Amino acid sequence: MNTSNDGAAARNDTAPKQAEAAAPEGETPQTPKGAQPQTSKGEKPRAPEGEKPQAPKGEKPKGPKGEAPQTPKGRVETIPPARDGGGRAKVAGGAGQGGGGKPAGSADLDGSQQPVARPARMQRRHWGLGISFVAVVLVPLLATMLYLWIFAVDQYASVTGFTIRQEEGGGASELLGGLASLAGSPVSSDADILYEFIQSQEIVRGIDDELDLVSHYTAPFPGDPVFTLWPDPTIEDLQAYWQGKVQITFNQSTGLIEVQTLAFDPEMAHAINREIVARSQQMINDLNLQAREDAMRYANADLEEARDRLRTARGALTAFRTRTQIVDPEADMQGRMGVMTNLQQQLAEALIEYDLLQQTANAQDPRVRQVEQRIEVIRGRITDERESFTSDDTRMGGVGEDYPSLIAEYEGLAVDRQFAEETYRAALAAVDLARAKAQRQSRYLATYIPPTLPEMSEFPRRGIISAMTGLFLVLLWSVMALVYYSIRDRG
Repeated sequence: MNTSNDGAAARNDTAPKQAEAAAPEGETPQTPKGAQPQTSKGEKPRAPEGEKPQAPKGEKPKGPKGEAPQTPKGRVETIPPARDGGGRAKVAGGAGQGGGGKPAGSADLDGSQQPVARPARMQRRHWGLGISFVAVVLVPLLATMLYLWIFAVDQYASVTGFTIRQEEGGGASELLGGLASLAGSPVSSDADILYEFIQSQEIVRGIDDELDLVSHYTAPFPGDPVFTLWPDPTIEDLQAYWQGKVQITFNQSTGLIEVQTLAFDPEMAHAINREIVARSQQMINDLNLQAREDAMRYANADLEEARDRLRTARGALTAFRTRTQIVDPEADMQGRMGVMTNLQQQLAEALIEYDLLQQTANAQDPRVRQVEQRIEVIRGRITDERESFTSDDTRMGGVGEDYPSLIAEYEGLAVDRQFAEETYRAALAAVDLARAKAQRQSRYLATYIPPTLPEMSEFPRRGIISAMTGLFLVLLWSVMALVYYSIRDRG
């Protein structure tokens, strides 16, 4: 009995080992309570009564009719990880290799443990990206900073500000009213003209002749080729360099102009700004002189034209009087009308006298005959006077032309003479106004910031230039990296 019991126990001990050796690689056989069920060759092992069967490797366990197996309430089924020959847990599903595995030590929903991920390592593309960042960003930025702090020459900024003021109209100008416009007025803004003048080649050439700008700005050339002027420049090169060293701020709403000049020493910057102010003032004076000369020339030309027109009008009126021998047709007409009125009055008196004689005398009375003759003479004279108004027959008392045409011609000549006289008076007033303006300065340069003398170098702005350069290089490197990886992923 003891021998059979010992043999049964030995078989029970060796059964799990044989089952473990016969189990497929990577699976851990489930041991039932007490013993492993025996199976024949080619037959799948059956699970003991009361336990769920285990699915083969690579398949999910299925319940009745393909449904997922149900886990008893209150029980969590744990599948231990597979182990290799050395007893270490194998990595399943590529976990820890960046293939979407779960974090090390995390558990699945079914309670199974995941293996620990391997540490990240630098790949070749990571080294290339780092080397490109150094080559594209760090090296140029470092070179820029070294140049700015070691080779770049200090520059000093002198500032000045001015505006153009105009004399306000008043006094006699207001009394003349619209005649002031005849003297001329500026068409464009003087501040715009001055803004363009400061950047022009004319002022650059003049200041260069006065202060020798080329020698000053080319002096540090071998040591600082970026911020200095190259030797032997043309006037166009000097003008382009001037526009970089002289910064102009112009406010069109207020007309204020502010100029900032850069030079390699404070005295030179101050001297350049003083020359800019002086030459700007000279330019404004030249504009005043030209405006005064133009105003006087135009006023004198208008006066001469008005004088010629008045002379012509008066000559035409004199020719009319000589031809018609009538100084004033209107006055002559009034005289003729006076004669007609007198004749009409005499005719009325003669008729009254004739009526009285007929009541007291007979028809053979000489007085009656005399009154009748008088009445006939007066009536004939009235008829002749009336005909002379519209007749050109000088024998009848006419002037050789009909009076309506003479009066119309005279009125036209009188209107021309009156207009010529008014134009002449206006031209005289314009000349007087232009002469009064020419005797005083109507525009002048008002300096509200005198040229300053700098004491500290403010340019080049090394920090700002370095920051902007670094930002630009980082953006350039980022774009290049994105383009490279986009092409690489598509390839």
